Amino acid sequence: MTFASTTTALTLFHRRTPLSFPKTRSPQRNSVIAFSSFSNQIVSKLSIQNEELQVQTRMWNWKGYFIRYQYSGNNGPALVLVHGFGANSDHWRKNIPDLAKSHRVYSIDLIGYGYSDKPNPRLIGDDSFYTFHTWAKQLNEFCLDVVKDKAFFICNSIGGVVGLQAAIVEPEICQGIVLLNISLRMLHITKQPWYGRPFISSFQRLLRDTAVGKFFFKAVATKESVKNILCQCYHDTSKVTDELVQIILSPGLEPGAAEVFLEFICYSGGPLPEELLPQVKCPVLIAWGDKDPWEPIEMGRNYGNFDSVKDFIVLPNVGHCPQDEAPQLVNPLVESFVARHANSSSLTPSVD
Repeated sequence: MTFASTTTALTLFHRRTPLSFPKTRSPQRNSVIAFSSFSNQIVSKLSIQNEELQVQTRMWNWKGYFIRYQYSGNNGPALVLVHGFGANSDHWRKNIPDLAKSHRVYSIDLIGYGYSDKPNPRLIGDDSFYTFHTWAKQLNEFCLDVVKDKAFFICNSIGGVVGLQAAIVEPEICQGIVLLNISLRMLHITKQPWYGRPFISSFQRLLRDTAVGKFFFKAVATKESVKNILCQCYHDTSKVTDELVQIILSPGLEPGAAEVFLEFICYSGGPLPEELLPQVKCPVLIAWGDKDPWEPIEMGRNYGNFDSVKDFIVLPNVGHCPQDEAPQLVNPLVESFVARHANSSSLTPSVD
């Protein structure tokens, strides 16, 4: 998901006009870590068609950082579920059980989010650490090291930009991509009018380089604020439960979360979906909740004109996070898309 309401000051100069485009270190072995703070999430047993499947949570050591992921299912094509800004792998809790009946399903916490490590880029000497290039590399190396197979990327919001970037960098890994309300990246510097760019840059520096940013984050990282934000982006607000609020909020209270939050809302460069879609070689399905107030469907419809996009599906009366708000619509779409585009050529699958 995208916490757009928390960056209101950065959106003053948005021009909401419809988009128009022509048609046109080595991976390490994964390791198991025991958790005490959320041990109740480690294994949840699911009774599915008289078979007992497990949704397991593990940690993968990537470049010396611990990355949390969940997985379930023993057969079928591999799916990797990629969350959006401020979210984590638990945002797919309504999808993993159903999809695992006929797929090997993995849900990953991107570095900086969820219960993955949150290194401070200033302390590691890399001010451009939290970028789509970093997350794309993480996603591809996860497929090589953990999934050990080609995979379909199922992505929400900014996770869609991550999936597209990963598919371009390592096209032999990705078999197809499902984009759920992909981020339009309206805060991108190129989408701002020239007269607004100095203001935005100054405001970003204020957030990142002064105590104002930490104060801003503290105001956002509360149950009340998270619930209000979620109620903006979910059309059916009955789906904004206490459980969901806690899923989003809890990792945001961990050390390092504030720095990651501020780094990303100050990240106004990098790739745009309209730049990536023409370069993707694998099939793409775009599904869009038509009640998304942050990524309006009218501004994204033309993404369906790119040759890589095989389907553009409108999800009626659904907001920004269709996988959680309307899993009964999303799960069959994913299953149908994968069934159409899966093939027999793959690496040798193995789950340690």
